[in-house]
Amino acid sequence: MRQSMTGFAARQGAGAGASWTWEVRSVNGKGLELRTRLPDGIDGLEPAVRAAFQAKLSRGSVSVTLRLASDGQALEMTLNEAVLSGALRALARIEAEAHTAGLSVGPTSAAEIAALRGVTEWTQATPDPEALKSELLADLEVLVDDLVAMRTAEGARITEVLTGQLATVATLAEQAREAAATRGAEQAERLATQIARITGATDAVDPDRLAQELALIAVKSDVTEEVDRLDAHVSAARALLEDPEPVGRRLDFLMQEFNREANTLCAKAGSTALTQTGLALKTAIDQMREQVQNVE
Repeated sequence: MRQSMTGFAARQGAGAGASWTWEVRSVNGKGLELRTRLPDGIDGLEPAVRAAFQAKLSRGSVSVTLRLASDGQALEMTLNEAVLSGALRALARIEAEAHTAGLSVGPTSAAEIAALRGVTEWTQATPDPEALKSELLADLEVLVDDLVAMRTAEGARITEVLTGQLATVATLAEQAREAAATRGAEQAERLATQIARITGATDAVDPDRLAQELALIAVKSDVTEEVDRLDAHVSAARALLEDPEPVGRRLDFLMQEFNREANTLCAKAGSTALTQTGLALKTAIDQMREQVQNVE
């Protein structure tokens, strides 16, 4: 299916002692450009993220962001070795001094020692990086599919618009053909008027010379090739819209060819009707080109 290069998707998930939010934004670009903002500490995450998008996209400027946080549930106790050593030495000395003084001191339990200030510390447990990476990449697959679905839906809308615009261009090309066929009389009248103005007498116009001049004008202003090429470009563009492969670059090149023919047609117009049709063609082609800029 035809894809646009514009899209957005987001995913929230939790697992392996953490919670996260994925976000991806895509806009048009000449090729596939991936920019990532990922947390540190998960080996191999960025190459995997890039591979996931490269497998499904061929063009677009894509920004991927991952916000990661601990889920706040898993805690682990750690010992401060230095404080523990000092506490044990202090307890041993206290027991020794008490014995010397004839005092009886009961045994100190491990729980009592652990409860001494600074001996133990509770910290947030660090998620297992590999388990977390696996969870994140599983969610990333859904994120990529969501982005592709949005780009495909937008691509379908663009294809519909382009199909209508191509029909407009085809109609205008036919109008140009008809206007070119009927402009001969208008050119003959204009040329006769100009010659009469120069010579100062209408009866001084030589019919043979007038016919020769009109023949030269007809050759120089013939737009048959331009109209034929416009028809061919319409057929080519319609075929590209049916192609399942990415065709954005080829469509963009074709828009340049459309515009070239329209410019030449306007330059050769030689009549008000054909000039107006040529300008309408340029407007329709410009509108098509704006749409094509977003096609993958």
